[in-house]
Amino acid sequence: MTPGSNVPLPVPRVAVDVTAPVRLDVSGLLLTGDGKVRSDDDFVFYNQPQGPGVTHRSGGGSQPDSITVDTAAVPAGIEKIVVTASLDGGGPFAGTIPTATVRGADDGAVIATFTPTGLGPETALVVVEVYRRGGAWKVRAVGQGYANGLAGIATDFGVTVDEPAATQAPPAPAATLPTAPPPTGAPAAHLPPPPPAPPAAPAAPPAAPGKINLDKGRVSLRKNETVSLVKAGKPLLSSVRMGLGWEPAFGGRSIDLDASVIAYGPQRNHVATCYFGKLQILNGAIQHSGDNLTGQGSGDDEAITVHLGGLPPEVTGLVFTVNSYSGQKFNKVAKAYCRLLDAASGEEMVRFDLTNGEARTGVLMAKFVKQYSGEWEMTALGQFIDSRTAKGMVNPGAAAL
Repeated sequence: MTPGSNVPLPVPRVAVDVTAPVRLDVSGLLLTGDGKVRSDDDFVFYNQPQGPGVTHRSGGGSQPDSITVDTAAVPAGIEKIVVTASLDGGGPFAGTIPTATVRGADDGAVIATFTPTGLGPETALVVVEVYRRGGAWKVRAVGQGYANGLAGIATDFGVTVDEPAATQAPPAPAATLPTAPPPTGAPAAHLPPPPPAPPAAPAAPPAAPGKINLDKGRVSLRKNETVSLVKAGKPLLSSVRMGLGWEPAFGGRSIDLDASVIAYGPQRNHVATCYFGKLQILNGAIQHSGDNLTGQGSGDDEAITVHLGGLPPEVTGLVFTVNSYSGQKFNKVAKAYCRLLDAASGEEMVRFDLTNGEARTGVLMAKFVKQYSGEWEMTALGQFIDSRTAKGMVNPGAAAL
């Protein structure tokens, strides 16, 4: 398997073995539709080996750690089980190549294998996920690493890892993993503290406590600002429309700009491009309104509709671009903007007004990045590029992700 690919499960009970040249600690988390655990009981690891429909098996000798999933016994509210790995004793994955083998739990027949590559400072890894889609179960290759170890994974999945402190900490959410060993005779559930990231690899920054979302209504972004596409605590998975507009600078002639969106996979690999020459991609999950040749008139000049819930799993990034095919520069453009609307109601949710255009022929307007929790984040870019076509934006767009 390659990152983002998926394989149907032919049997109801599967085991996921994760091996490496060094000893690994493997665990499983049961996640609901919003990408979060329900409680500590949804975390399955060596010291809490039984969960609803999920079992941990500690390896020994030549046997690897393994997570077994009985899909028939997984609760209805659980949409996926993610299998994670970290090095026993801590440290980064650099130089260590883990391999996940998915096999029938009863007959041992191999269903799929996945070997993440290019690992460096990551100290924890989401290897694969077993998930349900349309009543059927599949396995997807992920290979997403976290430089801040278990804490990074815990943050994504709604689990709080308590940090020791001299002062009393505020009450923690229900799903909490202890970081200190329990005294003798304490309950079995115990997770050792995550190892610190190596000095040469700074840990990924934690999510800002005041992170912008859509709960307070319309959001106006400035360059490099990000909004999480979440309403009432749930990821936005409906259809959205990205409207892009522009006007010629005062006294200027009509200007033909072309809006496009480039879809990427988890390794920043180019998947497809939707533009005026290809108005639909990804089986209609992304649709273009068509070419506007002048930029005259009020309202959006071109629009691109994205059915977030219909995007295939291998698409994890979208970059919205505007190019001047005729060669006119963006310093001759006024009032360029992009705005995100609810496709059903037409309600404007996010807006980014581009100012101070440069004498170049292309601009990366905004990007969508899918978080592992399932939510999408939109970031205003406003990065100017010398390119008259969307084809020339593919590599700069990948770099912007």
